[in-house]
Amino acid sequence: MNIREEVKRMKADSPQMAALSLEMRNRALEETARELESRKEEIFAANARDLQAAEEANLPPSVQKRLKFDEHKLLDVVKGIRELEKLSDPLAQVQLARQLDENLNLYRVSCPIGVIGIIFEARPDALVQISALCIKSGNCAVLKGGKETAATNKVLFEIIYQTVVGCGLPKGCLLQAEQHQEIDELLSCHDCVDLLIPRGSNSFVQYIMNHTKIPVMGHADGVCHIYVDEDYDMEKALPVVVDAKTQYTAACNTMETLLVHRNIAEEFLPEAAKALTEAGVKFRGTEEVSRYIDCEVMEEEEFHTEYLDLMLSVKLVDSLEEAITHINTYGSHHTDCILTENSRHAERFMQLVDSAGVYQNCSTRFADGFRYGFGAEVGISTGKIHARGPVGLEGLVTYKYKLYGQGQIVADYAEGRKTFHFQELSEE
Repeated sequence: MNIREEVKRMKADSPQMAALSLEMRNRALEETARELESRKEEIFAANARDLQAAEEANLPPSVQKRLKFDEHKLLDVVKGIRELEKLSDPLAQVQLARQLDENLNLYRVSCPIGVIGIIFEARPDALVQISALCIKSGNCAVLKGGKETAATNKVLFEIIYQTVVGCGLPKGCLLQAEQHQEIDELLSCHDCVDLLIPRGSNSFVQYIMNHTKIPVMGHADGVCHIYVDEDYDMEKALPVVVDAKTQYTAACNTMETLLVHRNIAEEFLPEAAKALTEAGVKFRGTEEVSRYIDCEVMEEEEFHTEYLDLMLSVKLVDSLEEAITHINTYGSHHTDCILTENSRHAERFMQLVDSAGVYQNCSTRFADGFRYGFGAEVGISTGKIHARGPVGLEGLVTYKYKLYGQGQIVADYAEGRKTFHFQELSEE
């Protein structure tokens, strides 16, 4: 397959995709959900082949966990699709309505981004979520999954593509890239791909960012923190810490570093270590931490580490300010939490921590498009331009300005014959 030629055809189809009615987009989503359910055994059989190949290749347990697509994952993606159907249309929303002069009316209206390339590793459920979000938001999508889930991705894509085209979507609405070399071909398509969203390891995302002129949205890693303030509640803190570390260790919103106020270390650390150890967690920490719990001693620079495994970095701090400085220095600006009953401390933490998600008294694992009510997400963005945090429908649209006139010319205003009288209009 010639990626450039295929993507050029997608670019030509993208205006048709953008013009589809909400009813047609929602119908395509509903039919996709039904078809995934009816052909689930075909999907599970393909996934079993991927899982066997991963085991034979001795892939890390964290990777094997990500590539599994079972009944539970199917239920999740189908539920996500149906939640998307219920969401209001992200397109054709008037964001600004202003009269510049009599019979010269300006509107800013939401519209799709266009052609989006999504490159992801070892997550077949991501293919379904991304496809659904792009369909709902009127975008065309090029999908490139990892070789670890090649069989599962192929079946999922064929089901989705055949279904949505059968519902009237243009043939260029979706494209699956299957060969590794096609990634570099896609990265060179800056003239016909509007946005790239990579999902995967730090090195993988950095490679994408460094080898394309196409705008990239996403994050390279997820070094998330929980800071236990001296004004904490033990009963709340322990379940949150355990959940944030162990509920799904392979996720980018898993806690990788636990910061504890020095004044409560003797009381809190042994209890936290006991609860986490029972869940299979091992510890790395400063020499000071090793006086309270059994841990491997680590150096300061190692606090940049993302484990994606049952390993946790631990450090004691003197103050809220020191915790904030540590997070802003060693974190990845993804999701960070404070456990405290002090509302002033919580607000200061949320104001000063420079992350896409800042939480009080709850697990970092809530950083997810589905859990935010977005239906699903194409990924998490730690950047500050266009979209930040879990990227759902709103992150997949941009806007255009529509100006309606009656023969006006700029010369009349530049030479003083007419003047602007800017006036807000009702958004209609």
